[in-house]
Amino acid sequence: MKMSLTCIAALMIASPALAQDLCGGSGAGGQWIGGTEDASDISTADAHREQLALVLGGTPYVGLFSLSAPTPVRIEAAGRGAGDPLIEIFDANGGIVASDDDSGGGGAARSELDLPIGTYCVTMKSYEDAPMSAFMRIGRQDQDALTPGTTGGPTSNATGSCADARPFGDLGTTQSASVEENGFWSFTLDTPTALTIAATNEDADPTIALFDGTETEIASNDDHDGLNARIERSAPLPAGDYCVSVGAINDSSLPIDLTIDAYDPVAALAALYARGEASPPLDGSVDVIDLGSLQARMRKDLQLGPDTSWFTVDIPESSLLLIEAVSAGGDGDPWLVVFDDLGRQIAVNDDAGNSLNSMITTRVQAGQYVVGAKQVGDSVQGFVRLVLERYVPAE
Repeated sequence: MKMSLTCIAALMIASPALAQDLCGGSGAGGQWIGGTEDASDISTADAHREQLALVLGGTPYVGLFSLSAPTPVRIEAAGRGAGDPLIEIFDANGGIVASDDDSGGGGAARSELDLPIGTYCVTMKSYEDAPMSAFMRIGRQDQDALTPGTTGGPTSNATGSCADARPFGDLGTTQSASVEENGFWSFTLDTPTALTIAATNEDADPTIALFDGTETEIASNDDHDGLNARIERSAPLPAGDYCVSVGAINDSSLPIDLTIDAYDPVAALAALYARGEASPPLDGSVDVIDLGSLQARMRKDLQLGPDTSWFTVDIPESSLLLIEAVSAGGDGDPWLVVFDDLGRQIAVNDDAGNSLNSMITTRVQAGQYVVGAKQVGDSVQGFVRLVLERYVPAE
């Protein structure tokens, strides 16, 4: 892929090189997309801003940008070779503004948003936690796009248009229908309202897109939570008429549960903890098991489901930390993540080697660390053996 002369590009390993405590901790280790904070103001930039990142070990690359005025922006990520990037956009408080997997076309991610003044963080990771190099581009919607987009949007198998939309009903309710039965839903906001829109049925692999009264796309999403789709708009949308299109990548005949509700920041944060995408507070508001000090090796047998279980472990000195999650009986798919005590992600892993078991090996300093473990998949409820080992250099 040829880069334009106006872009700012850099090849960087996605590691916590910078320690900005932005976006509720999601911006830790982030890089300003324009090279500096001033050059990353997309509202005034003379051209889009772009970087090339190398993502290793499941650790996301984080791009930072700011807006000095309300601006329609386009955020894109395109992998090189077989890379399949996912992006998530966070506001200054750590709320998820949008996320996307394949709306750029050909495995690329793309999200077009009207955003208010503020600072934003964009995380980019590999869909399968495989090593990946990918371009991230952030610009205004009137500037050159990195990706072609998908014809008809990510819900192109939904027949009809917003003019054919079926009334959704009250916010906070759920409607269920297959894409073949109905692919468009309309609703009206009487007052400015922040929204959460979710489409659920992993067997169908739903996609959703949100449009305003002029049928201009506001946001879209494919895979937010597993194969389920979700749009979270933490900034209130103006009062007016809206439309949601629903598509299915796998099977358009299967029913998809669509929920449209007012955005709840407390529930959104709890969902981040449940998915293992953010470290929970250690104030007792979330159940966290204290494993104590790791001297050499410890083992714990757990029954895990799709929601992340959390543990703390104390490391007495600089060490090499090894954590394994081994499925009992071989019918599970465990997943692991590690954060430091400030909530910065240290490492994440799904499948290690040629198995579905997980393993993390990382160098750590003395201190307390938070470990998350879960099963991948809504229907898995299996036993997992969690093993933690610590190694120090020989003297």
